[in-house]
Amino acid sequence: MAIELTDEANPWLVHSSKEIYSNAWIRVREDQVTTPANTQGIYSVVEFQNLAVGIVPIDEHGNTWLVGQWRYPLEAYSWEIIEGGCPKGEQPADCALRELKEEAGLSAEKLLPFMELSLSNSSTDDKAIVYLATGITEGQAEPEETEQLQLVKMPLAEVYELVMAGKIHDAISVAAILKLKALGYF
Repeated sequence: MAIELTDEANPWLVHSSKEIYSNAWIRVREDQVTTPANTQGIYSVVEFQNLAVGIVPIDEHGNTWLVGQWRYPLEAYSWEIIEGGCPKGEQPADCALRELKEEAGLSAEKLLPFMELSLSNSSTDDKAIVYLATGITEGQAEPEETEQLQLVKMPLAEVYELVMAGKIHDAISVAAILKLKALGYF
């Protein structure tokens, strides 16, 4: 017997909202609120200016590509699926094709959206959409000038093992690989 999930009305009352900081990537706002416990408080929210887009390209042999790069906020190197930011006004599928070309030099005949995520929903509105890309043609990568990337091609099954070993810890990458495994792609 399946349990039915139902949405409920918003229990928060917002009295005012004030922008604290804004740049091309994020906006931070502070809301004066009445909480669900009927107490007064503040709620700070980080709003992202771009939609996160992830792409898992799969070739005819079951291989995919990972991108390695230094992630400044984490002060750590990170291995990930191909990802990028989709500005307002750009279609996510167009962004996915652009990021494939920029980061990995890849073109795809087909894109299938297979996952949407809320990435840190207690304090941000950061959302992601992830695509499966097939019909892959390899070419030359064209990374942005601020990107210093490594590109590795490997079987999806090996990527899954890296996820399970904690070597891949990017949330979009982990979720995408686990879902593809659950869907029987490898």
